[in-house]
Amino acid sequence: MTRRRRPTLDDVAEAVGVSRATVSNAYNRPDQLSARLREQVLRAAGELGYAGPDPTARSLATSRTGAIAVLLDTSLSTAFSDPALSVTLDALARVADPHGHALLLLPGGGDGGPPADRVLAAQADIAVAYSLADGTPALDSVRARNLPLVVIDQPLLPGTARIGCQDRQGAALAARHLVALGHRRFGIFAAYSRVTPAGGSLSREEAAGAAFRDTRERVAGYLDELSDLSDADVVIQEAAGLSAESAMAGAFALLGREPRPTALLCMSDQLALAAIAVAGQLGVRVPDELSVVGFDDSAPAGWSSPPLTTVRQDLAAKGRIAGELVLRLLAGGGVPAPASAEVPVSLVVRGSTASA
Repeated sequence: MTRRRRPTLDDVAEAVGVSRATVSNAYNRPDQLSARLREQVLRAAGELGYAGPDPTARSLATSRTGAIAVLLDTSLSTAFSDPALSVTLDALARVADPHGHALLLLPGGGDGGPPADRVLAAQADIAVAYSLADGTPALDSVRARNLPLVVIDQPLLPGTARIGCQDRQGAALAARHLVALGHRRFGIFAAYSRVTPAGGSLSREEAAGAAFRDTRERVAGYLDELSDLSDADVVIQEAAGLSAESAMAGAFALLGREPRPTALLCMSDQLALAAIAVAGQLGVRVPDELSVVGFDDSAPAGWSSPPLTTVRQDLAAKGRIAGELVLRLLAGGGVPAPASAEVPVSLVVRGSTASA
């Protein structure tokens, strides 16, 4: 049997009676055509069975793939369960998508980022590092390929476009709130940051040496407010991983201490919500016997039981600004000055905190 020839861009141009460039513009630069003409071109293409320009051929011709490699420190299952990450990436995609750019997600490995060889092989025009550890080999691969880079949150790299939040100031707001409520026994609940192989109790010195900048900054912010209290008892617990199960295990360890903390400073809403769930299982009433403060103000914070007091950062703004930085770098605009920016934070007081 003779294989049917695939219709081409030239076939569509002949059917409509326009130039080849006009058909190309209907797909690649629709703003160059009237709505009526573009509709006519697309209708003819549909009747002929022409699906549009071959993306592989187009990338070869333009040396562009249209992909934004997003480098993650987590597995995709963990990433998709993180509402803060979802909001941020959704906002980034909303900015990039109208310009023909799609997100290519590279999940994390065991060294604070995706495997370096995956980054070397990724077909992408630019990289976005989302909350990676200091010194992760994935960033060496980005540099080796000379890819433009935008960082969301961390690490802090000289001369690299970055958008983050005021971590230290936000943590200080949370601690100040609990101090004002009269609490003196505090638990700091840190996300897994590779300080120890399997999480656990951390000294202040160990937390200050965490591989993740946000852990260092938030611990510093909490301690800025707590260190001057002569009667304060402060313990630091690192979750054993990034999953919900790890958060629950860390919360059990914190709330199993004697004496038990009366207030928890959690470095994310996920950790805070895990602590509230564990408190319920242990019969510890929130906020009567335990006050809990999160960080992010993700959507679940508002509908938890009780609603979560948390530090709010504008997650959508972070994603939007990251997307704008991506477009600027792809257009050859260079690194903006200043290269690093931070969205402000504020404390949102709800029902998970009360007087000691």
